[in-house]
Amino acid sequence: MEPGTAPAAAAAPSGRAAVGGYAVNLAVAGRRCVVVGAGRIAARKVEALLTAGADVLVVAPEPGPRIREWATQGLLTLEERPFTPADLDGAWLATAATADAGVDRAVAEAAADRRIWVNAADDAALCTFTRTPEVRRGDLVVTVGTGGRSPALAAWLRDRAADALGPEWADLVDLCSEAREALRAEGRPTEDADWQRAFDSGILDLIRSGQRAAAKELLQACLSSSSA
Repeated sequence: MEPGTAPAAAAAPSGRAAVGGYAVNLAVAGRRCVVVGAGRIAARKVEALLTAGADVLVVAPEPGPRIREWATQGLLTLEERPFTPADLDGAWLATAATADAGVDRAVAEAAADRRIWVNAADDAALCTFTRTPEVRRGDLVVTVGTGGRSPALAAWLRDRAADALGPEWADLVDLCSEAREALRAEGRPTEDADWQRAFDSGILDLIRSGQRAAAKELLQACLSSSSA
């Protein structure tokens, strides 16, 4: 580009506009999270909240079988009736998944009035947060997003990541956490350790083959040599 020449304008993306945002991991454990709706999509939302330890309230006139089963097991509170704005009183997060645009909008408006997080499954414009497909291996979480432009592609990539990330990654997180705490106990800065060298050392192969003790020794050796 010649000096003083303005950069060419980028071509506008085709299709649905992306939903920009600031990626976060919400700590919902023990917090009241309300899900309005009880069909297949709502059940997925509820399951993720239960896994994260949330205190879940489901409001729906006709709950599906999975929601009913969880309610029977005492895993959530179920209100079999239409949504009212007061359902969000004291809530920390809300999810609208009814497939009824009017109800979903009412949930979003009630959430906005109470300044709480809200996700609408079928209308990103109503959301103050969106969820992305994820892979969990213990405390390791990998998410894939496309800004809402192609959920199918995000799900496909999530499945590829799931195939690549086996249970050994959860063990690696545990070993790294133990090693990090050991460094801190010694008064050594954890950011100066050569973690990349440790990760490239073949440690995952040792964990996969059941040699956890050897993997721990290798990790310690890599980190010790990096501070020498």
